[in-house]
Amino acid sequence: MHSALLPAAHTVLASLDIDDNATRTRLLIYVLIGFAIIITLAVLGWTARRRRQRAIPATATLPADIGSVRAEFDGFYVSTTLDGQPLNRVAVRGLGFRARATVAVADAGVVLALPGNNIFIPRDTIREVTRSNYTIDRVVEPGGLVLLAWTLGGTKLDSYFRVEQTEQLVTALEGLLPAGSSSSTGTRNPTSTGKKA
Repeated sequence: MHSALLPAAHTVLASLDIDDNATRTRLLIYVLIGFAIIITLAVLGWTARRRRQRAIPATATLPADIGSVRAEFDGFYVSTTLDGQPLNRVAVRGLGFRARATVAVADAGVVLALPGNNIFIPRDTIREVTRSNYTIDRVVEPGGLVLLAWTLGGTKLDSYFRVEQTEQLVTALEGLLPAGSSSSTGTRNPTSTGKKA
């Protein structure tokens, strides 16, 4: 950790015009301590989040037969958050980190292929398909994110995807919704609390 923080600390100190080596050494120590405190707080926050979310059950097992694959899209898995809370990241069950992904829409549901991990979202757990323009660490043009609302156990979740073929992904996902159900063709309002825009 020391070797990773040292270059950043030297950059900070280089911006100050200090000739006294003792003063520079003291400042370097203070900067390193500050970085260590920030990293420690971040780790503690992530650990506390995972502890609060431990009741969220494991995702469904990928079935041997997912039926016909209707469409596949390469792009990014951006995040999964609690329903209507686009800044409240889910940090458990392999859903915690942004990554390149393939989203496969099949008869049985959605297969999210992440590096080293496949997440299966069964068709009957999907509640809504819409769009959004922001979530944790990502703000895009209006409607630039595909939002898939689904339920894991008793917990309502929103998963966000960023692909080039946004309209095609939305259409493919809408094909999994029960007949007669309504999907939102607009975007979720940035101030939304979980309701359709």
